[in-house]
Amino acid sequence: MSWDYKNIKNWNYKEHPAAAVIPAGGTADDYETGGWRSERPDWHEEKCTHCMICWVFCPDSSIKVSNRKMYAIDYDHCKGCGICAQECPTNAIDMVPEGEE
Repeated sequence: MSWDYKNIKNWNYKEHPAAAVIPAGGTADDYETGGWRSERPDWHEEKCTHCMICWVFCPDSSIKVSNRKMYAIDYDHCKGCGICAQECPTNAIDMVPEGEE
């Protein structure tokens, strides 16, 4: 199938098949999306200052926080991008190969 892009500025939801649109916001929680990663973040609580920089930068909202403190990583949704480890100022997060304890 090919798309005719000439009138793209006039397109609306009726011109797209159902799979081409996101019907509602906030549906990512309904699907486990972390199954394809090759590396995962390994959090070291003893090094963590709970600055929340990892939480701010995580594109998948996989940093779990309660009472302004990190308490876990949601591996069901984490895709292993490594941004949290890269941004952590205390090196409390390392990236390790998936399956390594």
